[in-house]
Amino acid sequence: MASGGGNYRNGTHRNSLKGTTTATDRPLSVNSNPSKPALKNKPLSSAGASASSGLRKSSPGSLGAGGTSKDDAGVPGRVRVVVRLRPRNAEESVADADFADCVELQPEFKRLKLRKNNWDTDTYEFDEVLTEFASQKRVYEVVAKPVVESVLDGYNGTVMAYGQTGTGKTYTLGRLGEEDTADRGIIVRAMEDILADVTLETDSVSVSYLQLYMESLQDLLDPTNDNISIVEDPKSGDISLPGATLVEIRDQQSFLELLRLGEAHRYAANTRLNTESSRSHALLMVHVKRSVKGRDPAHSIQNGNATNMAKSLRPTLVRKGKLVVVDLAGSERIDKSGSEGHTLEEAKSINLSLSALGKCINALAENSAHVPVRDSKLTRLLRDSFGGTARTSLVITIGPSPRHRGETTSTIMFGQRAMKVENMLKLKEEFDYKSLARKLDIQLDQLIMEHERKQKAFEDEIERITTDAESQISEAEQSYANAMEKERLKYQKEYMESIKKLEEKWMMNQQKHSERKDQMVSTAEEVAELKKLLSKETSLRKAAEEEVKNLKSQIAQLKMSEASANSEVLKLRKVLEDEAYRKEKLEGEISMLQTQLLQLSFEADETRRRLDRGLPGKVPGGLDSLISQARPQVNDSGNGEKASMENLFEQVGLQKILSLLEAEDADVRVHAVKVVANLAAEESNQQKIVEAGGLTSLLALLGTSKDETIHRVAAGAIANLAMNETNQELIMSEGGISLLSMTAANAEDPQTLRMVAGAIANLCGNDKLQNKLRGEGGIKALLGMVKCRHPDVLAQVARGIANFAKCESRASTQGNKTGRSLLIEDGALPWIVQNANNEASPIRRHIELALCHLAQHEVNARDMITGGALWELVRISRDCSREDIRTLAHRTLTSSPTLLAELRRLRIDY
Repeated sequence: MASGGGNYRNGTHRNSLKGTTTATDRPLSVNSNPSKPALKNKPLSSAGASASSGLRKSSPGSLGAGGTSKDDAGVPGRVRVVVRLRPRNAEESVADADFADCVELQPEFKRLKLRKNNWDTDTYEFDEVLTEFASQKRVYEVVAKPVVESVLDGYNGTVMAYGQTGTGKTYTLGRLGEEDTADRGIIVRAMEDILADVTLETDSVSVSYLQLYMESLQDLLDPTNDNISIVEDPKSGDISLPGATLVEIRDQQSFLELLRLGEAHRYAANTRLNTESSRSHALLMVHVKRSVKGRDPAHSIQNGNATNMAKSLRPTLVRKGKLVVVDLAGSERIDKSGSEGHTLEEAKSINLSLSALGKCINALAENSAHVPVRDSKLTRLLRDSFGGTARTSLVITIGPSPRHRGETTSTIMFGQRAMKVENMLKLKEEFDYKSLARKLDIQLDQLIMEHERKQKAFEDEIERITTDAESQISEAEQSYANAMEKERLKYQKEYMESIKKLEEKWMMNQQKHSERKDQMVSTAEEVAELKKLLSKETSLRKAAEEEVKNLKSQIAQLKMSEASANSEVLKLRKVLEDEAYRKEKLEGEISMLQTQLLQLSFEADETRRRLDRGLPGKVPGGLDSLISQARPQVNDSGNGEKASMENLFEQVGLQKILSLLEAEDADVRVHAVKVVANLAAEESNQQKIVEAGGLTSLLALLGTSKDETIHRVAAGAIANLAMNETNQELIMSEGGISLLSMTAANAEDPQTLRMVAGAIANLCGNDKLQNKLRGEGGIKALLGMVKCRHPDVLAQVARGIANFAKCESRASTQGNKTGRSLLIEDGALPWIVQNANNEASPIRRHIELALCHLAQHEVNARDMITGGALWELVRISRDCSREDIRTLAHRTLTSSPTLLAELRRLRIDY
């Protein structure tokens, strides 16, 4: 079979036998892939309507039609098409250095633009658009993983690569990843997932590896088998290859060895477009057979024994799925590839088979009554993949070079037509009656042997019991007769003796009776009286003895209790004396610290007021000695105040300062929170404050204190701590948003509102806290503070809204968020539009950024149009003083189809 134009390498083959079973088709409810029509210089709505009308529901001429019964219902599943762009190779980098790529990808919109010239482009939309930087793992998850999952559930699936030669089809599908595991292709990754999901004790996985070379179907695992016939079932229309080698797979390593063997037998040639161009279409068929557990029978049986027997007689339900991976040979133009001789004949055969496939796709896409399936063996092999019962994913590969614009256009149009083909997915289930018969034979033999063994044992036991019973009965009868005789003689002798004794006693009693008759009357009365007195004395004595015993035990317990009580009293007196001494000492220290803190706070406020008036400041006098010990004397008043705070932090200790936040004296609390706020302004102190519980104490002050000065200073300290992401999560977990919202609702001082708004604005910049911040009223608290109308407060509110909108935009771009903006749902859009042209530069800059971020999410576009934000975006893109914001607004407008459509409707040239 070796040819002059191809490269062929011999190898060995492996196979294994599989039992045949009776199969039934049963549909399973699965969601079909959503239709995504192509766009070509038309509005999105019209393109969607035309594409949906082109979906093929059913046709006698479809590639999958084959006489199935009317009862076999199917689930629609459109062919998914993914486009992948190959990066420029070394030759293109040199030859096309002065020319731009002929294609432009927009993966976020799943869109591709094909440049016809420097001014005109055609736009197409696919299910996914993969750039030249897409990883092999990403390609597998998008293209093949849904198909592999369907195969594991009992469906047929097809993954096919189509494109010009040299655009990376074989790299996408068949890369083994021997040097770098990240380069593994779809075939290797699909087998990894299949082997990870099946149970080899009950399931089986087997593969066939074939190539279609010049209309000859050859076995890559057995090179001698070079003319495999295609057999079609006249009833079901299913295609089978009875002559192909079928190898059972037990592990990934053996599968990789089969792939290497098959690749060694594929035909390849060196052309101008590809140094190792595939000259045949390769087909890898993976058959997955899985046993289904836990299925109930079609009917129930009331009798318990009958139910168990019905379960044992029920055959095993097996699902069979088939995965077909097709690596098509690349289409090529003879004048570009330079093929000649036998290589030219190979190219003609390749182009003819691809042309036949294209005709079938066109007929299916146009809902034609006749589909030319029999024009090529390739279309016969793929009749189940297009218009049939398989879930199909097609990856089309293209190159960036403008020299091959025609081939790229042809590949794109092939993918567009394939997207209009809809398959009817069917679940493949079967009952394994042979396995059930073998199981029943074994059970029957075991039951017969068990019955014979029990029958023999039963007969032996009956015989033994009968013999033992007869001997025991005879012995018992003899013993009973002897015993009865002995008893009779014994009772007779005793009876005679008793009669004789009774007669003698009776005679004696008769004689004494007459003598004692008179004495018995008086004696009986005396005895009765003595018995009464004796019983009374006995009861009194017992009661007295019991009472004496109780008194002795009580006295012993009282003595023990008195001794233990005396020792406890001594211990408690000692503890009270120690506590009184410690309390007196601590009260003295607290008094001294309060005095120092009041003095430092007063001097710090005095210094700040002097600095605000432009007068020279001075270091608080009470800390001159501490500052001189801690560091050299400085002249600047601000540095002097900072040195005082640092020395206070080192000399007094953070825990003592924080303890003063809970002091009963209101002035002490005010000065203490000012000291903590000054320390929190330094980034080096923030972690120490949080670890010591300072953040928790500040939040507690917001909830417990009614002093607005404490609220203002505490909110400022919290705003400084909220610049750290870890502190932000801690603030949220301790209910910080609720406390800040409550403080904002009760505050009247603009400076307090400014501090609270600044703290909430910092929290708005955390992606992880968006939903929780909104749920606890953070956005509504920001919008509630705009009533103050103070410029500083409005600037902080605008900054928080801009931070929140930026996080939402980033989440929607990454696919983590869907639906309208939470800002729009909470009613922030009217205020944003109203202040978009505010005179204050900080307010205006944040509002402009917020509008741009909101407009980047397409689902917000309609709300922004009705709310008047579109006009502000147009103004920002033209008149904004900052170039980066102008650019962002322009890019946002041009990337939104809804906003562009509205501008065209309003006849605004943009």
